[in-house]
Amino acid sequence: MAKISRDTPLAEITLRRYEKPTMSDRELVRKLCLSVGLLQPGDSRDVIVDVLYTLLKAKQSKEELHSEEVKNSVMSLRKGLGLPMLGIASSNIRRQLKRLKDLHLIETNANLYRITEFNNISEIFEEKVENFILTSVLSRVKDYLKRIDEEFSVKDKK
Repeated sequence: MAKISRDTPLAEITLRRYEKPTMSDRELVRKLCLSVGLLQPGDSRDVIVDVLYTLLKAKQSKEELHSEEVKNSVMSLRKGLGLPMLGIASSNIRRQLKRLKDLHLIETNANLYRITEFNNISEIFEEKVENFILTSVLSRVKDYLKRIDEEFSVKDKK
């Protein structure tokens, strides 16, 4: 049997709803990462939280960081919080940066990373994720729903 199409998504997004944000700092960033699918519930490997936290802190002074600077900052943060030094290899930090870049929350310029255009993260999410990725994904899901309705509709009895 010939394979008609690949089951490789063109775009993918995970969204979760949690309680209203009442926490602060790192826990707030952690909930955002959980909410947008960058972190899985119960996952102890949460270095993505520290990578995003580091870039958000750098945004306050409009600072762009090299991946090694991100790594060093993440290591300092985790050490200060008494967190295990898991996931801090340079290759993993670059992988987490790519995940944030794929979600359009960060961008690179000459191997330096920053929050996209130093914008507010809520504006970036609305512009890049909500208006672009989410709209595109929902549109395609609706195409499948309509096609299923056509395929499985009640046939006329003659």
